[in-house]
Amino acid sequence: MKLSIPGRAGTAAVVTAVTLLTTGAITGAAPASPLAVAAPDLPVANVKAHLAQLQSIATANGGNRAHGRTGYKASLDYAKAKLDAAGFTTTVQQFTSGGRTGYNLIADWPGGDTNQVVMAGSHLDSVTAGAGINDNGSGSAAVLEAALTVSRTQYQPTKHLRFAWWGAEELGMVGSRYYVNSLTTANRAKISGYLNFDMIGSPNPGYFVYDDDPTIEKTFQNYFTGIGIATEIETEGDGRSDHAPFKNAGIPVGGLFSGADYIKTAAQAAKWGGTSGRAFDACYHSSCDTTSNINDTALDRNGDALAYAVWELSS
Repeated sequence: MKLSIPGRAGTAAVVTAVTLLTTGAITGAAPASPLAVAAPDLPVANVKAHLAQLQSIATANGGNRAHGRTGYKASLDYAKAKLDAAGFTTTVQQFTSGGRTGYNLIADWPGGDTNQVVMAGSHLDSVTAGAGINDNGSGSAAVLEAALTVSRTQYQPTKHLRFAWWGAEELGMVGSRYYVNSLTTANRAKISGYLNFDMIGSPNPGYFVYDDDPTIEKTFQNYFTGIGIATEIETEGDGRSDHAPFKNAGIPVGGLFSGADYIKTAAQAAKWGGTSGRAFDACYHSSCDTTSNINDTALDRNGDALAYAVWELSS
């Protein structure tokens, strides 16, 4: 993947600009503070490798990764092992829903101002009908790879970074609501933004941005403008994913979405490609939501947008 910064020729241009500004080498320019660290590329091959693992887990556990099933816990264990090895402080939060035990996974990157927390999260559970690779392996894998990229680059943001994978979203945002309700009023106030990623690799994709917090929305829009992709406001999943409990608690939220069972219009197909008159994801909540149900380009672009927002909002 290649990250594009609006108004820049690319990462090299940013590095050059930092060098010139900080050394005063631009004619007439006084030395200035360094610019914010540019977000690195989020390798789509790595994200797809996580999806392959989630598919294997589902296949070995009755074909799904649903709440209360062995496939869900195995998915969580896979992500936790990666994060522990990368130096994150991980916490597994346990709750009960429908008589079954559920789990959230929280991963904190050491450092940064813990009075200003930037969170990125996704739901890790599937429905019982299938492996849930787009819904929501796609968001879960991209958030995991973003966290691992923080470790790989040893990024030291100004704000504190926290990543999360929620259980039982498919039963009504149970895990994320449990997490938000478990926070003290003071700890809720410390979260400066929650970014949600639910279905970001739809096979007939659209590019939808949540229109909740203006700063977060503008950050995502800046990224897509930089790569020449027009976006639309997300309405299909409004209030139906894990940002809702955060929003209801007064926490600023935003996120990305590539479409579920709504039908792509002719105008959207002209703008984004794909097929009009068909669902963005015809395998939504079905057994065919496997690794073959992913659009690599959408996964690539949305993954890079995720990284861009995390870096921009935490620096």
